[in-house]
Amino acid sequence: MPELWDLYNEKGECTGITHERGHPIPQGMYHLVVSAWITNNKGQFLLSQRHPDKQYPLYWECTGGSVLAGESSLDGAIREVKEELGIDLDRSTARLLFQIRRDSIQDFYDVWLFQADVPIQDLNLQSKEVVNARWVDKDELLDMFRAKKLHPLIDYISAYKIFLK
Repeated sequence: MPELWDLYNEKGECTGITHERGHPIPQGMYHLVVSAWITNNKGQFLLSQRHPDKQYPLYWECTGGSVLAGESSLDGAIREVKEELGIDLDRSTARLLFQIRRDSIQDFYDVWLFQADVPIQDLNLQSKEVVNARWVDKDELLDMFRAKKLHPLIDYISAYKIFLK
């Protein structure tokens, strides 16, 4: 079954047009993409490692992906985490960190923060997406960023105070 996305205009308004993943997005249109950062009660961040067959193989990242047609940004973030890591997030812990329109890749990008205390051994990794997961503290996260071990699109972490020392 094809993956369908809602398309948005440059103001972020849903157009009512759906789009099938894998086809070029029409000029002047955008789709919605989310990332979900998860912290635990120790202040650590949960990272997952990308499958070697994906673009940016074996890079570390927070969980994310495209929001499906009919989904809200929050629902898409919660679904992506459930699919890729097997975690049922509590939506009451959700906090929208920021939103940005990225013209170069034709998307609106919403970044969420959740709180969840989940042992690594309790994760259920989606084998075609994720090969490993780990908790890291802020210092280690920033070290990984500086060493270019994080997905290149996570270029915003040094600008947001939740990631700073």
